[in-house]
This record gives sequence, C-alpha cells and structure tokens, in this order.
Amino acid sequence: MSLDIATSLESPIVRVALGALGVGLLYTLGRELRKIPAKLMVLMATAFLDMVGLLIIIPILPFYARRLGGDGFDVGAVHMGIGTVVALLVSTFTVAQLLSAPVWGRFSDRFGRRPALLVALGASAIAYVIFGFANSLVLLFVSRIVQGAGGGTVGVIQAYVADSVEPDQRARGLGWLSAATNLGVALGPVLGSFAISLGNRVGGLGGGDAAGVQAVGHAMPGLFAAVLCVVNMAFAWRYLRESHHVTAEHAVPDRKPRTSREAVRRVLEHSGEPASRLIWIYAIAMGAFQGVTAVLALFLADRFQVTEQTIGYFFMYIGSISVFTRVLLLGKAVDRFGEPRLSRMGVLLLAIGLGAMPLARSLPVLALAVAFIPLGTAFTFPCVTALLSRVISSRERGLYMGVQQTFGGVARIIAPLWAGFAYDHLGIGVPFYTSAAFVLGTLFLGFGLEQFVKPTPG
Repeated sequence: MSLDIATSLESPIVRVALGALGVGLLYTLGRELRKIPAKLMVLMATAFLDMVGLLIIIPILPFYARRLGGDGFDVGAVHMGIGTVVALLVSTFTVAQLLSAPVWGRFSDRFGRRPALLVALGASAIAYVIFGFANSLVLLFVSRIVQGAGGGTVGVIQAYVADSVEPDQRARGLGWLSAATNLGVALGPVLGSFAISLGNRVGGLGGGDAAGVQAVGHAMPGLFAAVLCVVNMAFAWRYLRESHHVTAEHAVPDRKPRTSREAVRRVLEHSGEPASRLIWIYAIAMGAFQGVTAVLALFLADRFQVTEQTIGYFFMYIGSISVFTRVLLLGKAVDRFGEPRLSRMGVLLLAIGLGAMPLARSLPVLALAVAFIPLGTAFTFPCVTALLSRVISSRERGLYMGVQQTFGGVARIIAPLWAGFAYDHLGIGVPFYTSAAFVLGTLFLGFGLEQFVKPTPG
C-alpha cells in the first residue's frame, strides 16, 4: 500500500493532474485580480515571494535534519529521536519569532509597517544562506533562530491589511493575502524540487575532489531562497507604500498606550473578553496545525514512502486548495454566514482533517482527509483575525496583532514538541488525534462572538 502511493506520486498521470491544477490556479487568480484593491496588490506580491522562499526550505528541512542528525542525539540519558529534532527546529524558529512579534508590532505602530517588513526579509535572506551551507545540526538551528528573530512580522502584515481596508472587508483582505501566501505554498516546493535537482547536478560536477562545488550544490535550495528574498527586498523598497502614518494623535495619545507586557497580561487575566477569546482561538488552532506540520513529512515518509522529490506535491496540493478557497469561497461564505459562524465552521473542518489523516490507507482517502485542513484554516484564521481588528483600536492594532502572534508562537513551540515526542514514543497517529481534540475544544470560545461584528471607530 505504501509503495503504491509512492509509485502513484511518481506517475506521469499524477504529475499531469497536478500541473493542470497549477494552471487552473493561476487562471483563477488572474480572473479574480480585478476584484482586489490595488493598494493590497503590492503587499500580496511581497508576501507571495516571501512564502515561495520559505516553502523551498520547509518541506526539505526534516530530510536535512535526518541527513545531518541521523537517528537523533542523546542528552544525558535521554534520547532525542529525529521526530523530536525536527520539532525542536520548528520550535526554535517560533521561540525567536514570538519574542520579537510584540516588539515588531509596537515598532510598526510607531515607525511604520514598511521598515519592519524590510528587516524581516533581510533576516530571512541571511538565514537561508546559513541553511544552505549548514553541515551540522547546530547550523540548522542557527539558521532558524536568525530567521525567527527577524520574522516576528506576521502581525505587522495583518495590521497592514487592517490599515488598508474597511472593517467589513478585512476578512476578504486577509483572505486575499492568505491566497497569495498559499500560492507560494503551492509553488515554492516545486521550485525547491528543481533547486535540489540542479544542486545534485552541480554537486556531481565536482566529483570527489571539488568540495567547494559540492557544497554549492548542496546549498542550492538555500541559495535560491536567499536570492528570492533579495529580489523581494528590492521590490518592496521600490513599490511597497507605507500604510500606517504616525500622526500627532498617535504620537501623543490621550492615554499612554499599553506596552507589550501589559497587553499579554490582559489576555491572560481577562480571557473572557472578546479580544482574548479570539487570540486563544487563533493560538490553539495555529499550534495544532503547526504541530502536525512538524511531523507531516516524517509521517508521509514512514507510512507512504514519500521522498524529498515527492513531498512537494503534498504541499502543492494543500496550497492549491487554500488558494481556491480563499479566492473563490471565502468572500461569499463571509457574506452568507458571517465571520463568527464561519470561523466555527472552519474550526470543525480543521479538526476533522487533522483527526482523519492517520486513518487513511489509500491515496484518495488521504487526499480527502488532507483537503479538510486547508479548508479549515482558510475559514478560521482570516475570520478570527478580522474580528480581532474590530474589537481593538487602530492605535493599538499592530500591538495586538503582535500579541496574537506571540500567543500563536507559544502554541507553535509547545505543539511541535509534543508532536515530536508523541510521534517517537506514543505512535505516529497520536499527534494528529490530540491536535484535532484541542482544535475542537476552541468551538466553545467562539460562541457568542456575533455581537462584535460591527465596525469599531478607529
């Protein structure tokens, strides 16, 4: 059964089908572009290029970890299996990201969104070069720290969208942004596979003596991603316009704005408030999704013999569904169901997808289970973030978007660590079942949010 799935992924029919899916994806996006506000187009292009670079690296990270770390390593009497090593690599990035997220949020409120985004792109370029030439697990961890430290700007991007569109259009705006990033999810792994093939050819030119040529060949995916970041920085520097301008009203407010620490404490101590509930929903769902993602490549490799060359097809499939959902379905679904109800529907779909994956024993069943995950995330995260932007003032929007990323970051640390441990010691299905249970539990936090759909004054 496992070999049948691995063989199916190598077949020309599957590749043609995925190619047709990609063509349809590009056609759909091209047709829908006229509906997207021009002021968001440049941000979407920036986010797309950034995600392409990231997704060149993410699918192959577990394979690099296994190549450099073997079966793991020992810390005293405790053995860290490869699942735990991959989880630690994911969590290391998230630790650095969550520590920087509120700082970048406050920085962007004070100095603007554009400078924060440019710094993040520069940090990513450096991190990808380190990743490319890493010859030990230590350097892999260094690359993740560097990227995470400059990558706490997801909240900044979300604040950029909230600055640029009206409150009742924010879910759509965030959906369009997510569509751009998920297009990067769909196309990045394909470019990554090409970079691996090119790197193998370049490395082969060096034979057994030219170590430098072999190193460049091995580094090709990282170098591809780094070049994309540099191009993206030039593009953003030239075309990205500032969306948040610090006026006298913002510079000298009637009351002193909350600090990052005060905002975090508010969420912890007043968890029943709408902003706190929305942040908890986002954090738990994001953590569960990230936990499963951390062990997904290992799960597919161990059960279905998926390799570095074929793992990209799964990410392309997930990314394609995400783009189609956000471009074609999200806006209409928001109009019909409203953001609070749609977010609860998304939570339910995400829980079903996570829980069903380990039950799959054939490619069609696996494809169906996987499809529920991007559907769930497409309905959950844009709606929750749009609702959050309504219950806070524009003066603190960047701060609270950063706090949301901080809580999401904590969850993205805990969940992958648990997933890696459970994968190594409790069974390969356990991370999926526990993630589904936690996501399902957030339904209770989402009840009664309908009263907060009205726009709040800036």
